[in-house]
Amino acid sequence: MTAAVLIVNWNSAGHLASCLRALQAQRRKPDRIIVVDNGSTDGSLDLASHWLQHATLIRLNVNVGFAKANNIAAAAVRDVDALALLNPDAEADAGWLEALIAAAETRPDVGCFASRMLMASTPALLDGAGDGYHVSGRAWRIGHRTAARDWPSGDTDVFGPCAAAALYRREAFEEAGGFDEGYFCYFEDVDLAFRLRLRGHACLCVHSAVVRHVGSASTGYRSDFAVYHGERNAVWTFVKNMPAPLFWLYLPQHILLNAVSLLYYPCRGQGRVVLRAKVDALRGLPRALRDRAAIQAGRRVEASALRKTLSRGALAPYLRRYTRRVP
Repeated sequence: MTAAVLIVNWNSAGHLASCLRALQAQRRKPDRIIVVDNGSTDGSLDLASHWLQHATLIRLNVNVGFAKANNIAAAAVRDVDALALLNPDAEADAGWLEALIAAAETRPDVGCFASRMLMASTPALLDGAGDGYHVSGRAWRIGHRTAARDWPSGDTDVFGPCAAAALYRREAFEEAGGFDEGYFCYFEDVDLAFRLRLRGHACLCVHSAVVRHVGSASTGYRSDFAVYHGERNAVWTFVKNMPAPLFWLYLPQHILLNAVSLLYYPCRGQGRVVLRAKVDALRGLPRALRDRAAIQAGRRVEASALRKTLSRGALAPYLRRYTRRVP
């Protein structure tokens, strides 16, 4: 199996060189490395110039967003079997790509693969082991801030991968339509995972595919930028992808979740940001509904089968992110 590593860079001066250096130390070398720069102005490309000699660099004049930049990178490597996405603030262990490819070759029934991400600042803690999705529309990184030593040592089925460190079969990626460029960034990986699920593609978190992830290095943890895009895109993801009759069954929970957001973020001084996100989400509903028609027409799994991959029950455990202190 051939694989290309895709990296989207935007003002990641403190991380890009380390990310690329770690790729050169991989036991299984990437067949291609594509770096798409979203109009960085911080000198990150100059600082990583030595390591960029091993990569194909695509320079963009403006920041087109994480979703579109990855689609551009994927289009540049149509000759490979798999697309391995890696954020510039993620440093891969030497066996990372080898483990992902081995899993893909062993499990032809799986369309995408998640990595076991450790917190760069505290490697004893997990940053995440794939993404989960609640029927209300809330997504989260599974195992976030859990002691890594306490996590299961085997590969596990998860709803989808965090695109900070993931591998997608090219055929599945293209069949699902790639990332939705209207998202710009945040929740685009959850949306893609949902569309892959609807087409019958499972996701596996590969325990031995390890990276150390800084997280929100460019955009800022819980910044206005992150809150706006995450809260807007969460609505579109639910509307586009949740199949009937599950859509109508869980719509009350989705409305409740949005109400909680509108009540919580003002307490953090981000009331205007979340209100703008939800207003823009509503304005974008006509497009989301058009996309929904096409997505649901291509669905290959029964709603009952999809439901088994979703988290259900009380919302409280999934709302803890609203009260957890920022690390």
